[in-house]
Amino acid sequence: MAVMGVLFDFSGTLLRVEPAEDWLRAALDETGTVLPDGERAVLAAALEEAGALPGGDAPRTVPPGLRELWRERDRSARHHRAAYTALARRVPLPRPELYEALYERHMRPEAWHPYPDTAGVLGALRERGVPVAVVSNIGWDLRPVFRAHGLDSLVDAYVLSFEHGVRKPEPEIFRLACGALGVPPGRALMVGDDRHADAGAAALGCAVHLVEHLPHDRRPDGLRPVLELLD
Repeated sequence: MAVMGVLFDFSGTLLRVEPAEDWLRAALDETGTVLPDGERAVLAAALEEAGALPGGDAPRTVPPGLRELWRERDRSARHHRAAYTALARRVPLPRPELYEALYERHMRPEAWHPYPDTAGVLGALRERGVPVAVVSNIGWDLRPVFRAHGLDSLVDAYVLSFEHGVRKPEPEIFRLACGALGVPPGRALMVGDDRHADAGAAALGCAVHLVEHLPHDRRPDGLRPVLELLD
C-alpha cells in the first residue's frame, strides 16, 4: 500500500507534556504560592497519581462519581476541564485557585515539548508531498502549541475530538481526518501511542503504526520509522 496521507496523534506522539513537578511549579509561580521543594515534589507526585495532568498518565482509579465525566471528557471543552480539575481536587492544595491555574497551564505552548525528531519527520513528509493531519482526543485548541513550536506550517488539518463531538477509537474521527486530507482510509497511515484509541483507525482500513509514550528526551527517533513505511 502506498501511503498518501499520515494522521498523527498529538500527546505522546508528536509532543509530550512537561513533567508534573514543572507543571505544578508553573502554577505555583502564577498564583504567587511558595512551597518548599520537598512539599512541591510530594504534591506533584500525588497529582500525577490522581491522573490530573492532561497528557500525563491516566488516573490509577477514577471515583465512581467521576466515571461518566471521565469517559466523556474529550467530547467537549466543558467536560474536559471539569474532569481534570475534579481529579486535581482529589489532592489538597494550599490555595483553591491552583486547580484552575493547573488546568490553564497545561494548555500553554511552553508546557509542551516536541519530540526531537518531530520537526524533521513532518518536514520530510512535506517535502515528499504527503499531507498530514493531527487527530487528537482533547478538550482545547492545540493549534497555538503547533504555531509556537514552528510546526503549524507542516500540518494540513487538525481534527480535534471536542470540535466534532467524536473521539478515538470511533471510526468517524478518522473518517473526518482522511476527508480533510482528501485521502482514502485505505491509503492513510495513523501514527499514535495508544493501542486502543489510535489503533481504532484500523477498523476504517487505515494502516497503524504505534510509538512508545516516553518523555521527549528519552525517545529521540521514535518517529523515524514512519518515513520508512512510505517507501
